[in-house]
Amino acid sequence: MTHSLFYAKIMLFGEYGIIENSKGLTLPFNSYKGTLQFSDLKDDKEQKSNLSLKAFSKYLKTLKFPSKFELNNTQLEKDIQQGMYFNSNIPQGYGVGSSGALVAAIFDKYCIHKISPSKIAKQDLKSLKLILGEMESFFHGKSSGIDPLICYMNIPLLIQPNSEVDKVGIFEGKEGKGAIFLINSGVPGETEPMVKIFFEKLKNEGFRKTLKEEFIRYNNACIDAFLKKETKPLFQNLKKLSLWALNHFSPMIPNDFLKIWKKGIDTNTYYLKLCGSGGGGYILGFTQDYTTTEKMLKNYNKEVIYRF
Repeated sequence: MTHSLFYAKIMLFGEYGIIENSKGLTLPFNSYKGTLQFSDLKDDKEQKSNLSLKAFSKYLKTLKFPSKFELNNTQLEKDIQQGMYFNSNIPQGYGVGSSGALVAAIFDKYCIHKISPSKIAKQDLKSLKLILGEMESFFHGKSSGIDPLICYMNIPLLIQPNSEVDKVGIFEGKEGKGAIFLINSGVPGETEPMVKIFFEKLKNEGFRKTLKEEFIRYNNACIDAFLKKETKPLFQNLKKLSLWALNHFSPMIPNDFLKIWKKGIDTNTYYLKLCGSGGGGYILGFTQDYTTTEKMLKNYNKEVIYRF
């Protein structure tokens, strides 16, 4: 079989907010990737992946897809019996799309009427997102479909408030003082419990009000400024977004990071936000002065993903 690679993703903006109709901006993250392969399954990791695929294939048989997106479940089951597994170095529970890449790989290989991602019409992106979301729900209980869609398309995507999806061009980052970076919390997060916390919070009218009137406004303003390359409004709204998350998403922020989260806001040196559902995994950072930020966060494992 051809080894199609599926890369990780990073949601720069929109985590949780897209559930309540905010915009979202997501990018491919090519540092990590996965591919479907065959083996004799003597390795424990390969065995575990193969068993997971067996359970996933049973779940997929319960779903009903439109004919244009129908899967060849019979061939999928045969290949799993032959020792297929997902060979991936995407860390699980880090908010960078480990299950999204797997779903994208399965859809790509077993969709009967295969369409090249580059040829998918804009009007089909919304339908495809819903289908991929149904598939990924096996892993998280509920999925918007954005992670597997970005992993499948492998291009930057803008999610609109009406769930429409647009392909967008992101300007090439130049080596400058500023940076977008990841901090490794050192522990994986679990998506389902974090999402449950969020839905519990949504039952509170005050939280719903501040989410819609503040969080979504700051989030959307950040996306608009980022796409227009407007640094000043971007960082003005990033500060508000980071402070809002500290006040309202603290259960999703690992305890060891609450102090440095606040320090970034207080010093205006860097601003942190959740990467994915939180609870662990990666934390996303933005700074206009990475040299100073690096010194302030010297004890943390960081990775620069974009320079400007």
